[in-house]
Amino acid sequence: MNASPRTVRSRVLPSAGQVRRAPEQVTAYDFRRPLTLSREHLRALQLAFETFGHQAGTILTSALRSVCLVEVVDVEQQTYAEYVESLDDLTYLTVFSAEPLQQAGALEMPLTVVMTLVDKLLGGPGSKVQPERQLTDLETAVVSGLYERLVAEVRHAFAEIVPLAPVVKGVEYNPQLAQVAGGSDAMVVARFVLRLGEAEHPVSLCLSFSGLLPFLTAADATEQVSDRERAEREQSSRRLAAGMQTVPVDVAIRFRTTTADPMELSGLRVGDVVKLRHPAAAPLDVVAADVVFAHATPGAQGTRLAALVVAPPTQ
Repeated sequence: MNASPRTVRSRVLPSAGQVRRAPEQVTAYDFRRPLTLSREHLRALQLAFETFGHQAGTILTSALRSVCLVEVVDVEQQTYAEYVESLDDLTYLTVFSAEPLQQAGALEMPLTVVMTLVDKLLGGPGSKVQPERQLTDLETAVVSGLYERLVAEVRHAFAEIVPLAPVVKGVEYNPQLAQVAGGSDAMVVARFVLRLGEAEHPVSLCLSFSGLLPFLTAADATEQVSDRERAEREQSSRRLAAGMQTVPVDVAIRFRTTTADPMELSGLRVGDVVKLRHPAAAPLDVVAADVVFAHATPGAQGTRLAALVVAPPTQ
């Protein structure tokens, strides 16, 4: 009769002087996001969004004539579907183009916040209780200028990373209908808190992650140039400047230009004399690539024609 196999478990106790190691942490890998934000990229984006928040607070303060603060709460990578799911079913989503990024961006505020802004812009107190409905044409006209100024600040905030050219394309109240990106497209989402008086309101800004990534990588590479690489670049620059000194350049010595009408030009024949407008005492122009860089007087050196560079004539 065979005995059934048993599992033998043993535990080794640490000897004196040994330190018990903590178990290794396992990080989940999301195959839907093969590209993730690195620490350096996240820091660069954090600074850009903080700049946007500061400028947005200044614009709102001047427009509403009351102190407004816009502070960054979080910057993360999400799919566009995840971002849309985090928004209310009815909100104020400003869609803007962000060239040279291929995908558009979005600036989102809850409708109650937008209604409060409209109330204050029209001279009202900006009460806490506001209707949640789509804006009328008049209300849209009142607040559209303010949003164009806010969207324009995205360009200044990201100037160190990418030269964006944001232009407002429209407004959507249902985020599910906004044509910003595909549901699985990776986005960089910054969430802010807008402090208007004693009230706090959420605000979010969404940009394409795949569009920003090449510019983030290039900016990161520029900042991380080692001393050796910098010395090699300077040496290459000196060699290039020295090599340019031996490049042949076509130089011409000519009289001043003379104007003629088409009838005179069409009537020219062999042997005709064309009167030049160049004064006899004036030096000739020394020209390279149609640029006058010196003046000279005609002469000869042996059997060859020559020119002597002289000081430019006084006007």
